Amino acid sequence: MQEALHYQPHPAGVQCRLCPKMCVIAEGRSGFCRARQNIGDRLYSQNYGACTATALDPIEKKPLFHFYPGSSILSVGTWGCNFSCQFCQNWQIAQEAPDTQLVLPGQLVDLAGQQGGNNIGIAFTYSEPSVWYEYILDTAQAAKKAGLKNVLVTNGFINPEPLKELLPYIDAMNIDIKAFNPHFYQSVCSGELEAVKQTVELAVRSCHVEITTLIIPEMNDDEAEVGALARWLAGINRSIPLHLSRYFPQYRMTKPVTPLETLQKSARIARQYLDYVYLGNLGAASELSTYCPACRQLVLDRMNRINYLLPDKKCPRCGSSIWFVGEACY
Repeated sequence: MQEALHYQPHPAGVQCRLCPKMCVIAEGRSGFCRARQNIGDRLYSQNYGACTATALDPIEKKPLFHFYPGSSILSVGTWGCNFSCQFCQNWQIAQEAPDTQLVLPGQLVDLAGQQGGNNIGIAFTYSEPSVWYEYILDTAQAAKKAGLKNVLVTNGFINPEPLKELLPYIDAMNIDIKAFNPHFYQSVCSGELEAVKQTVELAVRSCHVEITTLIIPEMNDDEAEVGALARWLAGINRSIPLHLSRYFPQYRMTKPVTPLETLQKSARIARQYLDYVYLGNLGAASELSTYCPACRQLVLDRMNRINYLLPDKKCPRCGSSIWFVGEACY
């Protein structure tokens, strides 16, 4: 265990200030995320260095489509979460107590450096990385010194102060926006939409950001809601990539699979406002390739790993600039 950051004394024990839940934690108890425990009126991270899985993944699996396309990244996760999404796809590690292996920050950085090939760094993913805060902060600092990139795949539910402390070491984030209505967040995820929106607005000033929304029938697929999400993102930067992902029954949610037509309709709405909208979790039918937002020319064919861009990242047909970070590895 490691003493936690971002907490303060409280008459009833200690108060964690890592996320907007602001848990007040009595002696011997843990907060909502289960990962931070009060021992002797000091708060400790119980999952520091506790890894549930590591895997070398394509960067697109995060999903990040406009950040070093075609590269690989070492993915790693822990346990615990400050949400309790009824449709959680990784509930075995987010909500349960899985087996773990101790991997200290220097060991993980060494492991990432040994991957060779086109590995660009480390992605903190699988469960919610913010509840692994102290470990990620230490590891990301070491990774930066080693010339590696740091990626977070996150629900974005973190307070501004700890986020600002971490952001100088983060190169890219994929942030889940579970829905664009507060009631969904409260009733389905035990979270708050406004806090996640604040994270997006802070993160885009510091690193590359892409957004993922899992489209669930009759819960967050309303045309007006999808349009409101896309308009809000466009108000920040219309080049922010939006990934609309297909829902499948998982954990405590048994609703039927999202129809393909629903995903396609949501994409048409979002593309009225955003330059880059992708459909995911569709198997072979996934819409993975990048098209020029000006003339719709295919510029990155991800299925066949073909890069049609001119050397200066411009469309070969109309010359428009295609927005992404780093060089394409196709």
